[in-house]
Amino acid sequence: MNPALETLRHDLEDAATHLGLAHDLRFHPMFGGLMAYMAGRPCAWLTSSGLALKLATDDQADLLAVEGTSRLEAKPGAAPSRQYIVLPVSLTRDTPVFAAWLARSVEAQRAKPAPKRRR
Repeated sequence: MNPALETLRHDLEDAATHLGLAHDLRFHPMFGGLMAYMAGRPCAWLTSSGLALKLATDDQADLLAVEGTSRLEAKPGAAPSRQYIVLPVSLTRDTPVFAAWLARSVEAQRAKPAPKRRR
């Protein structure tokens, strides 16, 4: 695995452990990176651009006010993501602060209705 992705994965695992949710965290390869799922729902995308956290619209403005954050661009020239915010390394390495943002991501996903199963 790419060493940069491995570092991001470790940071996310630390934040999940801080919240007592490490057992709910899963990773799956996705478009050259890793998609992180908490309790079966996507919460973060680990890419060559960094760790992008999936947040509710109301939380995005608060996080984008933090220096070094930006909207994820999945590939060069693509439109910025409407849901994923790339975090600076200084934030992902600050486990208590990162864990608080991860908790907001998890709560936003839990508030949504359960996805319909495909037949």
